Amino acid sequence: MEGLKDKVVVFAGAGGIATATAALLGAGGAKIVVSDIVEASAAFTAQAARDAGGQAIATVADISDEDQVVAQIELAIKEYGRIDGLFNVAANISPEQVARDTDVTTIDLQAWQRTIDVNLTGYLFTLKHALPHMIAGGGGSVVNTISNAVYAGMPDKVAYQVTKAGVSALTRHVARRYGKDRIRANSLSPGLVLTEQTKLNLPEAYRELILQQTPSWRNGEPADLGATAAFLLSDLSAWTTGQVFNVDGGTTMRA
Repeated sequence: MEGLKDKVVVFAGAGGIATATAALLGAGGAKIVVSDIVEASAAFTAQAARDAGGQAIATVADISDEDQVVAQIELAIKEYGRIDGLFNVAANISPEQVARDTDVTTIDLQAWQRTIDVNLTGYLFTLKHALPHMIAGGGGSVVNTISNAVYAGMPDKVAYQVTKAGVSALTRHVARRYGKDRIRANSLSPGLVLTEQTKLNLPEAYRELILQQTPSWRNGEPADLGATAAFLLSDLSAWTTGQVFNVDGGTTMRA
């Protein structure tokens, strides 16, 4: 993909979508600094970028901890001298956490708070500390990951839905506030994407039910999201900001 050569992109979160995006960025000549709470996941995503021809560094960070976010940003500046892009893709979606994310009358408040801390406050922290460097370097692109659950509604996972809706508003705030500083910000909204984490969280029968309700002939693959994320992080999307990109096989159709 054009428009990625020598760009430095910070990833908050690893996993399937991040890995697919890293491979495309690496193939385009980008440099990435990826963090995850699981060291092996960060390392796997970084290796995908290197295998594709790019440069990459992996580090461990919990983005709900501001000091750890600062350390990752400082690592990117130390190693590569600048930041051109920020890809927020981390989420509090381990199977045990998902099981605790129920509905408004039964959710455990610790589970609610943990999801807010990671999914929403964590994105605030990465933006707070990456944006000044991006602005100083002449601008750049932010891609925040939300979910089509924001629009469809779900009978459970209330904390997940609420935080993703909050991230959507956060994206628009950044696009509006920092546009004149040459910062672009867009939301990436996946449908059902068959990452390894999704397969752990959702039984096959449920995945088939979702597919029946989708115009597409198949559920999503990480590469479907990676292609859109890479486009938004590249110069090819230079006049695109404040938008939501629904990559969900047509589940969400909006005017």
